[in-house]
Amino acid sequence: MNRSNDALHRFIIEQSHVRGEIVRLDSTLRALEGANDYPQPVRRLLAETAAATALLAATIKFDGYLTLQVKGDGPVNLLVVEATGEGNLRGVARHDDVVPDAGIRRLMGAGHLVMTIDPGRGGERYQGIVSLDETSLVRTLQNYFSRSEQLPTRLWLAVGDSSAAGFLLQNLPADRPRDTLEEDDDWNRCVLLADTLTDTELLHLPVEKLLYRLFHQESVRLLGASPVNFACRCSRERVERTLKALGQNEVKQILEQDGEVEVRCEFCNTAYGLDAVDIGLLFSGDHQPVFNQTRH
Repeated sequence: MNRSNDALHRFIIEQSHVRGEIVRLDSTLRALEGANDYPQPVRRLLAETAAATALLAATIKFDGYLTLQVKGDGPVNLLVVEATGEGNLRGVARHDDVVPDAGIRRLMGAGHLVMTIDPGRGGERYQGIVSLDETSLVRTLQNYFSRSEQLPTRLWLAVGDSSAAGFLLQNLPADRPRDTLEEDDDWNRCVLLADTLTDTELLHLPVEKLLYRLFHQESVRLLGASPVNFACRCSRERVERTLKALGQNEVKQILEQDGEVEVRCEFCNTAYGLDAVDIGLLFSGDHQPVFNQTRH
């Protein structure tokens, strides 16, 4: 396997305030898709969202997670991808039986994109929203950044037969006085150079060669790579908390009707089954979690 696959690479443009990231998803993307037989347009949009989420999560230092949720009234009504600070991804899409081969506006219809950052450890949760008024996910995200108070940020995304990749540039705030026009020139020049990037190069060209191809007249420092993986945060404990929040009466009705209560994780397809004994313990005062009866 190419060592660039399933990894995120950070770099900086020396003598400027421009930084960047490159992410490539291979086996991570296949695991994220799982056994879901997504139509090709849905798969493409989910892959783009996964690459974008990995890039955006890597721009901040946190112990929690960043979530991109796209919700609309079209043939694809919900798409969610979540990335943790450790580079773990999970995601899911909900769609109709018939999905057109079209862009995000026709696929999702009228709706919005929500970015949620949960820093973990009691930190303040942040959420930003932008309408789905653009023709692509990249344009939607660019619209989000232009309307928010975030740092100037540009994204490029590409999807192949079994992989996805993303490229990000960000203009950091100056840590010392500098001519504003010079800073703008640095940023604009780097964006123009990145705009020449092709999908094939982004998906397949080795990272060092890709950066040289784009910025051979700049001084670029590659900071190294960190792994990106598929991993789900579901657990039996989370399922039990959800069932307790649902209420004893409703849970017992499900038990009486089906003989057991089964909760299946949409992200990884793991099924958690609870029988009458488990439900009785769940709503007793001295309940202790039981970690069995988990199926895939």
